[in-house]
Amino acid sequence: MSDDKKAAKDLVSILKDGERGYSEAAQKLTDSDRPEWAATMTRYSQQRAQFAQEIVDMGHAYGDDVDESGSVAAAAHRGWLALKDAVTGDSPTGVLDAALQGEDHSVDAYDDALKQDLSDGFRQVVSRQHGEVVAARDEVRSLRSAS
Repeated sequence: MSDDKKAAKDLVSILKDGERGYSEAAQKLTDSDRPEWAATMTRYSQQRAQFAQEIVDMGHAYGDDVDESGSVAAAAHRGWLALKDAVTGDSPTGVLDAALQGEDHSVDAYDDALKQDLSDGFRQVVSRQHGEVVAARDEVRSLRSAS
């Protein structure tokens, strides 16, 4: 398996987890005392869906099917909000804590991908997305710090 294909599969899996996690976070925050955070979570859910689709489309262009279950690490991370729910419940700060934990994992996955021998075009996409994922993590961290 090429480094591109392995990295793509891992990132798509992480991105789908993030899409679901952010969507769930938005639902929890809509009726909380911090409904304004729901819009941020929705925006990041949509961003993750777009990022995953971009990688899948790029893989299809090269004949790779990267839209299948990903790595063991990604599988272990599925339900990043569901796991934290057992501890944090539905409090807005608990939801942000879970999102921040998920974002840290996403940044690590992108860091790992960028250490691999990627083709130039794929590296550009991964680098751009990495920057946006880091910015999302920083925004979530800022919201959490302000709460």
